[in-house]
Amino acid sequence: MSERFRQAGVEDAERLHEVIYEAYSLIRELGLHWPAANADVSQIRDNITDNECYVLEADGRIVATITLSKGDEVKAITEFPFIKWFAVHPSEQGKGYGDKLLGWVESSIIRDKVGAAAVTLGTAEKHPWLLPMYQRRGYESIRSFDPGNGDGTMHLLRKVVDPEAFALSREALGEVSAG
Repeated sequence: MSERFRQAGVEDAERLHEVIYEAYSLIRELGLHWPAANADVSQIRDNITDNECYVLEADGRIVATITLSKGDEVKAITEFPFIKWFAVHPSEQGKGYGDKLLGWVESSIIRDKVGAAAVTLGTAEKHPWLLPMYQRRGYESIRSFDPGNGDGTMHLLRKVVDPEAFALSREALGEVSAG
């Protein structure tokens, strides 16, 4: 079996629509107001062109996707990059693809390409397994809030991907005392 990580192109929009729509079925059932949950092919194309959308292919077929946002979703809260629209096709779940793609984006893209010390993402407390999954992967909640749209408590999570650079950035900001 061959696996390949790469940046998505607009020619991938139809397959990405299938992956995201199928993967986000529980999000729709829970009534969460996440843009990816009901995105059409045109919105998927926009996501690909407006952001950095990455995929994991297994045997030449896209099985998972994640997006590094180029927008301002969390700029007022943190300087760290924000990832969104993370999905693994349901027929491919449980095979480690999501873990591999997220790990690759955290290290190869966020740490090595972007040069950031940490990465952020958002999730809903209402979802039965996302928050604990991210916490097991080393993400910590840095802000909780209720957007007032029926989603309930949302969490902005952060994961340090370069501990040395993170410690230096926190020291530079005066967040860590000497000693």
